[in-house]
Amino acid sequence: MTTYTARPVAPSALEELRVADDAGRPPAPFTDDEGGAPLRCCLRRSEPGERITLVAYAPLRRWAAETGAEPGAYDEQGPVFVHAEQCPGPATGAAAYPFADAHRTVRRYSADGRILGGELVDAPDDAAFKNAFDDPAVALVHVRAVEYGCFLYEVRRP
Repeated sequence: MTTYTARPVAPSALEELRVADDAGRPPAPFTDDEGGAPLRCCLRRSEPGERITLVAYAPLRRWAAETGAEPGAYDEQGPVFVHAEQCPGPATGAAAYPFADAHRTVRRYSADGRILGGELVDAPDDAAFKNAFDDPAVALVHVRAVEYGCFLYEVRRP
């Protein structure tokens, strides 16, 4: 059992992204013939034959809209894979953090949306999140892929 919660892209955001992404572009769904794409809607890898789409997503912007933060230049958008249609979301009772099969960056943000640093980890785990949240200024962390810097999921202060 994990202590912190890996949060997928919110269902309300997914509805919007399936109409127009955070760059204003309509989605271009396709059939994933190979599988393996990291799906941010359900926090698992795609299976061959699933319909998915790659959209521009601005996670900090959406978080800031909820909290009133002003991330300024730290507001960035990047590519994320999601199911082309509504899915049931993450499986309940998952024993580990998703996408833990490679080095990841745990990027820390303050309550006003500023980057406070980050840590390269072998895999996201309770120790990495505890380390991040031991700093009282950290309100939110993003787990990101090292090779491309892509957003994978967020973890909020418990």
